Amino acid sequence: MQAPINATDKRYIRRRQLGRFALIVLNVIAWLIIMFPLIYAFLMAIKPSGELYDPNSVLFPQNPTLSNFVDVFDIAPIGRYIMNSLIVAVSITLLQITTSILAAFAFRFLNFKGKGIIYGLILSTMMIPGEAVIISQFLMVSGWGLTDSITVLIIPFIVSAFNIFLCVQALENFPYEIYESAKIDGCSDFRFAFTMVLPLIKPTIGAMAVQSFLAGWNMYMWPLLVTNDDSNRTVQIGISMLNSVDSQSLVLMVAGVVICMIPSLAIFIVGQRNMIKGLTSGAVKG
Repeated sequence: MQAPINATDKRYIRRRQLGRFALIVLNVIAWLIIMFPLIYAFLMAIKPSGELYDPNSVLFPQNPTLSNFVDVFDIAPIGRYIMNSLIVAVSITLLQITTSILAAFAFRFLNFKGKGIIYGLILSTMMIPGEAVIISQFLMVSGWGLTDSITVLIIPFIVSAFNIFLCVQALENFPYEIYESAKIDGCSDFRFAFTMVLPLIKPTIGAMAVQSFLAGWNMYMWPLLVTNDDSNRTVQIGISMLNSVDSQSLVLMVAGVVICMIPSLAIFIVGQRNMIKGLTSGAVKG
């Protein structure tokens, strides 16, 4: 037979329940504060242009409509812009993962002259802002005749020093004896890198994929500088072209922003767990 709960236990249970309820309320408030810009953008995107400056519909539209999401595709080739951004972001992600794995494998398992100096030089490039080299990059690709193309949006971002650093840290505790055993069995370096190393650093690969995709998707300055044709522009440039002084273009621009946020949010939601694991892998030893 269960013993009756005394007054002290009741007060303790009540305090725990109140603490849990307060924690839930604080989490909801924090979520609303963080998500307010996204919520406000969606509410503005479904607002008719006539209600943009209406004091009665400052936050919530009186006559919500989804026509803005349709009209934005009629005014500008947003579909083509989104496709270009997807091609650029996916290509940059795959290329950076490939080059980072190969570079990390070389720095971890191969012995060659000047390895430490080269690795230090690669890491030192992270201290140089992209704006400092953008002119030299533009002059370089202009000399190659690659301006105003999808290729020129990808070439400068094939290698990422930060991703190389992540891969090297992930392989820090990888036993070197396994590599020696694989070499004795006749395994090539490329096969070892992609069949044995790659599966063991999946969290790091997930973090790299999310970071590289978001960086490629959100590029603005470089595509603005090297592209002039609509067929080669990315979605970030296309959205800025929708901006004007009238209310119609403003709500359409916000609708375009909401559409363009969907891939970024999707890749972040899917890969956020691996991103956290990948960024913290190797942080604790022992």
